[in-house]
Amino acid sequence: MRWLSDSAVDRLRLEADLPDLGDSKYVIIRKLGSGGMGTVYLAQDTELGRKVAVKVMNIYDPSGALASRMMREAQIIALLEHPGIVPIHDVGTLKDGRVFYAMKLVHGRRLDEAVDTESLPDLLRIFQKVCDAVAFAHSHGVIHRDLKPENIMVGSFGEVLVMDWGVAKVLTDHRGENVSGLTDKREVSFKNVELVDAMPLYGSPAGDTSDGTIIGTPAYMPPEQAMGRTELLDQRSDVYSLGAILYFLLTGRPPSDSETGTDRGAPGSGGQPHLPRQIRSKIPKALEAVCSNAMSDRQTDRYAGADEMAKDVVRYLDGNPVSAYRENFFETAGRWLGKNRFLVILVLAYLIMRIIVFFFVGR
Repeated sequence: MRWLSDSAVDRLRLEADLPDLGDSKYVIIRKLGSGGMGTVYLAQDTELGRKVAVKVMNIYDPSGALASRMMREAQIIALLEHPGIVPIHDVGTLKDGRVFYAMKLVHGRRLDEAVDTESLPDLLRIFQKVCDAVAFAHSHGVIHRDLKPENIMVGSFGEVLVMDWGVAKVLTDHRGENVSGLTDKREVSFKNVELVDAMPLYGSPAGDTSDGTIIGTPAYMPPEQAMGRTELLDQRSDVYSLGAILYFLLTGRPPSDSETGTDRGAPGSGGQPHLPRQIRSKIPKALEAVCSNAMSDRQTDRYAGADEMAKDVVRYLDGNPVSAYRENFFETAGRWLGKNRFLVILVLAYLIMRIIVFFFVGR
């Protein structure tokens, strides 16, 4: 009798763990990664001859609540057609009832992996694209609720994609009606969306959207989300998370402990994160102000939306004053000199030449 080697057994185990997509046009190649609810696989589209990413539900779901959530995630992404949101190609159900969907295969790195290799201006341009994608979702009545560097992919050719909309929320008005503004016929899928609202990542059972539900990642969630005040969540809740992402890009670390959401700074800080310049003194004051504005504990003090935050980032990149920071005279002069450096050098060169001509040629 011939025994299999350990490597052969491991390989067979991996093959056995790969889901069977049945009669679909997708063939699983290998596992790419997994999260709280789904596992993502590299797959081959046998009809179009292209590789795609396929997300398959990986949790036992006797109630069907998780299947509803994952189908809802696919529908939300399908309706948010934007260059900064990964496109959905297809959705289906396995024989055992698990939902899967196929999406564009993104080649690149997560933002948290790219932060150490990109310059600050390049990181800000990436961040601006993130804000633009989130602002697009907000304009259609959808908030993400779990924005963090790990959920942002930076492609090999400059693409920036906001991923993982599994706990997204479609905002409703006081009558409970959808306010996405979408006219697509598939909008009917979102009616009464609160009945199948996202399963929290921790703290309460699937489908619970009442007070006390905590959804998201502690290090990047706003206070109202951390307290489970789901009725208070709106676009400004995502703005707080964007501020926390900017904090990470500026300082190299999240504003709070990733597990507990408490401050990682000195004892007695009251749970408030250190200001970015307390960690890295060379961070521009204007960027610190943008970050602090977005991360205000009071929703009313934050940017009204991701688009307003993106505008301030663009102003900074263009050498203009940002709305979140009031400059003094010397800061305004220094910024003007920095923005018009080439012109200043030309004027100085001209003046020096005139002085030389006056003293040596005019005699």
